[in-house]
Amino acid sequence: MPSREEIIAALTAAGPFELVNDESPGHTIRVYRHAPASFRAVFEGTRAHGEKLFSIYEDETLTYGQHYAQVAALAHHLVERGVAKGDRVAIGMRNYPEWSVAFWACQSIGAIVVALNAWWTTAELDYALDDSAPSALIIDGERLERLRATLGRPGLKAVIVTRRDEAGDGGTDFAEIVARPETELPHVEVGPDDLATILYTSGTTGNPKGAMATQRNHVTNLMNTLLAGTVARITAGLPLEADPAAPQAGVLQTFPFFHIGGLTGLYMSVATGAKVAMMYKWAPPEAVRLIQAHGLSGVSGVPIVVRQLLETAHAMGEDMSSLVGVTSGGAPVPPDLIRRIGDQFQAKAAPGNGYGLTETTSAVITNGGADYLARPDSIGRAVVTAQIRIVDDNGEDVPRGEIGELWVRGANVIPGYWNNPEATAAAFGGGWFRTGDLGFVDQEGFHFVVDRKKDVIIRGGENIYCAEVESALLEHPKVRDAGLIGLPHPELGEEVAAVIQVSPQDDTPATADELRASLAGRLARFKIPTAIKLTTGDLPRTATGKLLKREMRGLYF
Repeated sequence: MPSREEIIAALTAAGPFELVNDESPGHTIRVYRHAPASFRAVFEGTRAHGEKLFSIYEDETLTYGQHYAQVAALAHHLVERGVAKGDRVAIGMRNYPEWSVAFWACQSIGAIVVALNAWWTTAELDYALDDSAPSALIIDGERLERLRATLGRPGLKAVIVTRRDEAGDGGTDFAEIVARPETELPHVEVGPDDLATILYTSGTTGNPKGAMATQRNHVTNLMNTLLAGTVARITAGLPLEADPAAPQAGVLQTFPFFHIGGLTGLYMSVATGAKVAMMYKWAPPEAVRLIQAHGLSGVSGVPIVVRQLLETAHAMGEDMSSLVGVTSGGAPVPPDLIRRIGDQFQAKAAPGNGYGLTETTSAVITNGGADYLARPDSIGRAVVTAQIRIVDDNGEDVPRGEIGELWVRGANVIPGYWNNPEATAAAFGGGWFRTGDLGFVDQEGFHFVVDRKKDVIIRGGENIYCAEVESALLEHPKVRDAGLIGLPHPELGEEVAAVIQVSPQDDTPATADELRASLAGRLARFKIPTAIKLTTGDLPRTATGKLLKREMRGLYF
């Protein structure tokens, strides 16, 4: 059996995954010679899936053929209302099937999707709309209630509303538009350098920034993921082409579509003809039921979601045996979670992790399968189109094994932030994207992330990396979640404080002293939290799973 490196070298030398050099950015990047030119081309390929099931939402289903017809109808409506290539169209709704229809309709006419965070307040939604100045707005009833006062904003050519429920009048009904039968998309040329999306960063500090990604950025991410799947099949001794008689692959969508992880899951499903199960909101028992009822083969989510899914399945006595892949990301993945996936599925379902940011169009470093079970603390190795540097505060490369900031370059990396040249220059200047994450690479090329640069706790001159301590705490059987912050200290500069979620069902609840004792001998004494707050409630996180450390300070200390 050839090595993984030999398999990748052969696949990228010729054929559908052939890589070539591109000098157009002013430096060399690797691109796929035969990649689709745009998402429009990807979507056109869904005609081949015909009567296959596309989406599952509660008791509603759509086939790929029905999905295509709805996309075509909405695309024609947008064009008729004056929405043109390069215009922005804002989508704001829960993970409904209509989100997918709206997204692909925009991509088919070259419009730029502005993905609105469904958790945002009216003020936050207004900020994104003022910043992006969309020509059309496609929203659900909840967003209609929040935005009613701003629907008459200048330049808005269309307001389309779905699932309005009790929200009342305003805009055109989505169902009325897609009821018109259409079999062809409007004719529009869409190319690799055209913008595809504006996804707003989480905005944990200050206003969010609109990360603008091109068609090439997204298609590169798609091709990288397909390549990884092909390598996995070859390594496992499976045929390159899946058995057409095998059950249709299916995924449970837990990431919101406005997040790069959710968007990646959506377009990977479309590209491979998989069915997508969607949920009104995260509910672990319902997630287990969906997996069992529909024989879903994959699930991905932030670590706390995956942990709750595994705990609930175990408590319900369900084995979820149809799953062959469980992927976590969006936030640091504790090693104990990877081990639990391996144990609970008896290594039959491969764990996976993708390290990336909105600015890198999802994963630029990945770990999966046997490699991940062997190195559960590693984010893995770089994808073939990404160059990774580990640098010091002066931008100089550090030796392997030493900690520095991760910088990324390649066809995944976006061109910058919408309407924000200063932030673009600061983050992308010199051709490298500065991630703000600290980590290192070992001698075998496996990468590790230890903390966000801004979150490092410095106690008495010693650096303490939150991810290390949080992972150690999560090894304790009574700990469900944990977050670390630094608190001011008059002599040491900072002291280590932890907020720890424990189960309310434990007969003998955990104590702070017990948890500190569990860390003794595993961590140096200066890393062990001196201040511990225990809670049975969920820790504050963004919609994409990142801990809100400012809120933790305000709530607990």
